[in-house]
Amino acid sequence: MFKRFFKKKSKKVVVLGIDGVPCSLLKELSDRDIMPNMAKLIKEGTLSNMNASIPEVSSTSWSTFMTAVNPARHGIYGFMEIDSFDYSWRFPNFHDLKSKTIWEIASDFDKKSIVINIPSTYPARPLNGMMVAGFVALDLKKATYPEKMFEYLNRIGYKLDVDASKAATAPDEFVADIDFTFNKRVEAIMYLFENEEWDLFIGTITETDRLHHYLWEAYLDNSHKYHTFFIDFYRKLDSFIGNLYSRIQPETPFIILSDHGFTEIKKEVYLNYYLKELGYLKFSTDNPESFKDISPEATAFALDPSRIYIHRKTKYSKGPVNDSEANELIEKLKKDFNALEIDGKKVIKEIYRKEDIYSGELLDKAPDLVLLPNDGFDLKGSIKKNTLADKGALTGGHTRHNATFYINRKIDPPAEVNIADVGSTILRLLDIPTEGLDGIALI
Repeated sequence: MFKRFFKKKSKKVVVLGIDGVPCSLLKELSDRDIMPNMAKLIKEGTLSNMNASIPEVSSTSWSTFMTAVNPARHGIYGFMEIDSFDYSWRFPNFHDLKSKTIWEIASDFDKKSIVINIPSTYPARPLNGMMVAGFVALDLKKATYPEKMFEYLNRIGYKLDVDASKAATAPDEFVADIDFTFNKRVEAIMYLFENEEWDLFIGTITETDRLHHYLWEAYLDNSHKYHTFFIDFYRKLDSFIGNLYSRIQPETPFIILSDHGFTEIKKEVYLNYYLKELGYLKFSTDNPESFKDISPEATAFALDPSRIYIHRKTKYSKGPVNDSEANELIEKLKKDFNALEIDGKKVIKEIYRKEDIYSGELLDKAPDLVLLPNDGFDLKGSIKKNTLADKGALTGGHTRHNATFYINRKIDPPAEVNIADVGSTILRLLDIPTEGLDGIALI
C-alpha cells in the first residue's frame, strides 16, 4: 500500500488525464487485479463518477476542464463550426478559446506549469512553463513551447497522435502504433516530470480514447483477436500510474480525470438525414458536398456530434427563420427528436435548450438545441448519408456520464461532479482564488 500523509494545502498539484476512460472500467479492472496500482489508489483516495460537458465531445470537455467555465464563456462548442456567411467548415483551435486556462491563472500567481497533450491546445500558446499540444495537433513545432520542448520531443521521436486510419486497413499496425505512441508519451511525461521545474503538472494519455473507439468490442468479447491487447494495454497504463505516483511527494495532491465515458456503439444515427426527411433541412443539390450547398429554405441543421442550429435570418446569410419564429420551431424539433426511435428503442435521452445548460457572453454562438443520446447510439452530423442509421467503423462511443474523477485523499464528493469542478479544485489546491469560475472546488 502506498503510504501518504496529507497537508491541508499544497503548492504543487499533479494531474493525469486519461482520455475517454469510464469510471466503471477503472473499478472493474482494479477489482480484477488487472490494475493493482489503481486499486491501491482507490483504497487510499476517492474515485467518483463525473459528468462531462454537453455535448460530450473532447474539444468541449477538455476546454471546460482547462478553464473551469462553461462553453458560453470559453467559446468551444465542438470540433467544427461553419462560417455564418459562406458556410465553409472551420475548425476552432486554441486561439479561439476565450477564457483563461487554469495554468494561465496560475501564472498570475507566479506558478509554473508543464502541460502535455491536452486536446484542443493547438497551436501551443506561450505560458509560464512548457507545453506540447494534443489532438488535433498537426505540426510538432507549432505544438510545442518553448523551443527546448520541441528539441527534446523531436530528439526522442515523440508522436503527436495515433494514426487512426490504420484501424480499418491494417489493425496489427494500428495496435502497434497505440503501443509506440503511448510509450513515447510516457517517456516524455516522466522525463519532464523529473527534470523540469513546475508547480502544476498535467500529462494526458489519449491512446485510451483511440483504443476504445476502434476496439471497444475487443474489451467486450473475450474471444476477440485483440482482447488480450486491450487488457494488456491497461496493465501498462496501470504500471505507468504506479510509477508516476511513486515519485510524487507525499503532500502533493494527485488527480486523475477523463473527459467523458465510453460505451458500445450499436448504431450511428445521422441527424441531418432525419432533418431532411422531416423537411427542416434542404440543399440546392441532390448530392451536397458541404453546407455551402444549403438551401435558403432550410430551417435547421445539425453539426457534430449532436448540435442543432436554427437557420436564423439574423445569423446566417441564407437563413429564412426570423427570431420571432425560432421558439415555435425549437419546440417542434424537440417533439420530433423525442419521437425518434430505431429498432423500437428511443434514441434521444435528453434534449437541452442552450439557455438551460449555458450562460455567458458567447451564448448567441451556442447551438439552439443539444441532444444527449441513450447509450448505444452515436449521433452524427454527416450530410452525405442516405440512411437514418448504420453501423460504422467505430465500435465505442462517448457518454456524458461515467467519466472519471480521482483524487488521492478521502473526500465526500457531491452527487454530481462536473468536469469544470476539476479545474476549480486544482486552483484551490494551489491556493489560488476560484471566484468567478463556474466550477465548484471539491475540497
